[in-house]
Amino acid sequence: MTHRPAQTDIAIHPLIAARWSPRAYAEHPIAHEEVVTLLEAARWAPSAFNSQPWRFVVFEKVENPDAFARAFATLVPFNQTWNAPAQVLIAVLADTLTSKGAVNASASYDAGAAAMALLLQAQAQGLAAHPMSGFDANAFHTAFAIPERYVLLSMISVAHHGVADTLPVALAEREAAPRARLPLDEIAHFGAWPTDTSVDSSERRA
Repeated sequence: MTHRPAQTDIAIHPLIAARWSPRAYAEHPIAHEEVVTLLEAARWAPSAFNSQPWRFVVFEKVENPDAFARAFATLVPFNQTWNAPAQVLIAVLADTLTSKGAVNASASYDAGAAAMALLLQAQAQGLAAHPMSGFDANAFHTAFAIPERYVLLSMISVAHHGVADTLPVALAEREAAPRARLPLDEIAHFGAWPTDTSVDSSERRA
């Protein structure tokens, strides 16, 4: 297991600093009760008007290998290569309509908050969890007869931590590389939007 805590400029909660998206997985089953706990954490995320537009379709390799294989097939080839040992796939969907049939403009934002709660719970449980955007949404909707109002936002794979040297060399190097984020002054603006938006991030950091 590779520990890669964020090297933050300001101290943040250790659970948040420790959470990252590994690819080194171990081929070891995850108990159904642990999966349910992840979903319970997601259930308590905040949402506009408490609409709770998040929906999850969960695929456990041990519990239902056929369904897992069909979900796995909707991942792009690159994600299939390192997800072979994954034990759980969780499709994160957002209900784009309100209970009255109007467009829910905050559905994706709210579902993202629920997904983050799930990822933090996985970290707290000592599990590896990696959210992915590399999937065929149309194939997934077709394979599982998902109603059109639900948009697939992400696929999260979950497993026990493995060791990086089981990965291809390029991925093993990425597994150990320093983590990086944009500096705060590029993502947070106090009191007003910055007037000089022509300077890109590389020039600011030069």
